[in-house]
Order: sequence, then structure tokens, then C-alpha cells
Amino acid sequence: MNAAEFLLWAALALLFWSKGLHRRFQAMGYYLALRAISTPILMFVLHEGSLSGDLAHHIVLHRIYYFGFFGTYLATVVLLFFICIEVFRSALAAFPGITKLAIVIFRWAAVISVLVSLSSISYSHIDLHIIPEIAYGLMHSVSVLELCLLAFLCLCMNTLRLTVRDLSFGIALGFGMMSSGDFILASWSSRISSYNDPVQFVYESLILATLAIWLIYCILPEPVRRPILMPANSTIYRWNEIASALGHTGTRVAVQQPANSFFLSDVERVVEKVLARNMKGRESET
Repeated sequence: MNAAEFLLWAALALLFWSKGLHRRFQAMGYYLALRAISTPILMFVLHEGSLSGDLAHHIVLHRIYYFGFFGTYLATVVLLFFICIEVFRSALAAFPGITKLAIVIFRWAAVISVLVSLSSISYSHIDLHIIPEIAYGLMHSVSVLELCLLAFLCLCMNTLRLTVRDLSFGIALGFGMMSSGDFILASWSSRISSYNDPVQFVYESLILATLAIWLIYCILPEPVRRPILMPANSTIYRWNEIASALGHTGTRVAVQQPANSFFLSDVERVVEKVLARNMKGRESET
């Protein structure tokens, strides 16, 4: 399964870059390149460490694999955050105002999620074992964002005129499957005793299924997204206009608030009564 994963990562990265899709999803291109390069190196170190009879050599290779694996893991967490923003921006490309406002909210949600994940880690004993806890905690927060992004696209596909064959939806679908695997691996990480644990096979199966889905999306031609036509009084159009206006000061103008017609009519009646009384008083004097 690891050999099949390496072949799929390499084929996917080559196809993604050769078709120029990295220009549209830059962080995704870097993510695929990182996985395609790091996977064979980590597999080689792990294989050599398992076959090494020298204890000192085995310990050195184990440490190389340990730091290499979690270093790559943390780098992928950072790239996954930017990939979510790219997918979000691509899905909302027809609504630039909503996109700008939503990305700001998305970033604050990501910061809060990271802070919550880091606050749940115990810092009483700081040693090398804290690296997996931090890595899995950050991946947990990013996985929540990925699942929320996939749920958002599934619920708003008709409004956004987004098809299932769109590449942004395919990327979100794949990361939704991988995030499910990350949740399983993070939940059972303390109970995994070896690399042949059944949880590892489930996690690896989800990765292979995700890579196969992404290959299909890259091979098949993507349908051209048509312009969205909507009435001027639609709610989403007004939201987009309001979001576009936020943050733009523009030219200041003086606006005079019109007086209330009911207030003016009351004033006119009071004035008429006063004038009528004055006229009656003058008539009585004469």
C-alpha cells in the first residue's frame, strides 16, 4: 500500500504540474510536490531502519524518520490551510465581495481553532513526545476546517452554480476523506502499537481512495463555469454589494434627512389654532 501511495503521489504531482493546475491552486501544487518527494524518502528510511541489525544505526534511522515524518506533517498542515483558502476563493469566484469578507472570517476561525487545539495540549512535561501532540492537534483543527468547507460546498452548490465535476469540489472532497482518516489516526494514535496496526490500514486506504479521486479529476476535462445570472433584487446579490462596499471609504457627501410629514402637519395645525385665537381676540377688542 505504501508503494502504491508513492506511485499515485508521483503520478498526481506530475499530472497536476504538467496541466498547469498549479497556477490556479498554487498551494495544492506545493502540497503534491512535498508529498511526492517526502514519501519515498521516509519509506526508504523506515525500511532501512527495520532491517538494520545495529542498534545504534537503528536508533539514528528511527530519529531521522521521526523528525522527517513530523516535520513533513507540520508543513502539510500549513499548506492545507492555504489550500482551503484557494478552494474557498475558487468556489466563490463569482461573488468577489462575499469572497473578501468570507476569507477574513475564515482566517479568524482558523486562528481560533488553532488556539483551542494548542490549549488542549499538556505542557507539564516538554520533551520529544510533545511534537506528535502538537502536530496531531494542528491537523485536527485543519481537518475541522476541511470538513466544514466540504459541507459548505455541498449545501451551496446550487446557489454557486458549482458542479460535482469542478476541480475545487474534487479537492475539497478528497481532503474531506483524508481529514476523516486524520481524525481516526489522531483518536487512536496513543493505542497504535506498530505500523501494521489495523488503524494504519484504514488510514492508508482512505489516502489511496483520495489520490484515485484526484487523479480522475485531473484526467477528466473540467467543465467551463458559466456566468451566474440573477435578478438585481436577489438576496445574495445584495450581500455581495454590501460586502464589496465594506472597507471602502469613498467620497463623503452631506445627506439631509427629510422631515417627517406627520410632524409638519401637527405644527401647521398648532399654528392655525394660534392664529385663529389671535383673530378672535382682536375682533372682540374692536
